[in-house]
Amino acid sequence: MPVNAALKAYLETRRSIPAFQMSEPGPSRAEIEEMLKLASRVPDHGKLAPWRFIVYAGPERERISLELAKVAMANKPEMAEDMIQVEKTRLTRAPVVIAVVSRAAPHVKIPEWEQVMSAGAVCLNLLMAANALGYASNWLTEWFAFDRNVHPLLGVSSHENIAGFIHIGTEKLHPGERPRPALADIVTFAGA
Repeated sequence: MPVNAALKAYLETRRSIPAFQMSEPGPSRAEIEEMLKLASRVPDHGKLAPWRFIVYAGPERERISLELAKVAMANKPEMAEDMIQVEKTRLTRAPVVIAVVSRAAPHVKIPEWEQVMSAGAVCLNLLMAANALGYASNWLTEWFAFDRNVHPLLGVSSHENIAGFIHIGTEKLHPGERPRPALADIVTFAGA
């Protein structure tokens, strides 16, 4: 089978860009919809689509970030000023943030774990779809992904979980390569 050289080169150099190193322009609505179509093409045993997307763009990102900062400061009244500023910018570091929301639930045939893994695959596909359209991307979860008290603010229902927030924008500066594990440390060949 011939090697797809472009895909191989992409996978050899794929790198997440920190959200704070992103800027405008962000993707257009049409580009976001294309990314979401591509992201949805993942293994999905039973065709359940056990995930959905919430797109945060425009001024809504700032409004939600300020509300999240209020919660963070209430939880940690001694928070340093620099951390307060970080909290106030949680969803404004990149032009677009997309939540991948897991709707995994008990099913007679499909294990819940497989549904959760499908949501994780959606996150990775969304990173790669953003890159394919020429944008930088980063998958973050952060504290508010796990704080059920703020889920209504984020548009997440009580029976759902956040698999990740995918930050998408234009790369300001490429951070270079980072160390990767040696195959000998992470691979076992059974029967070889």
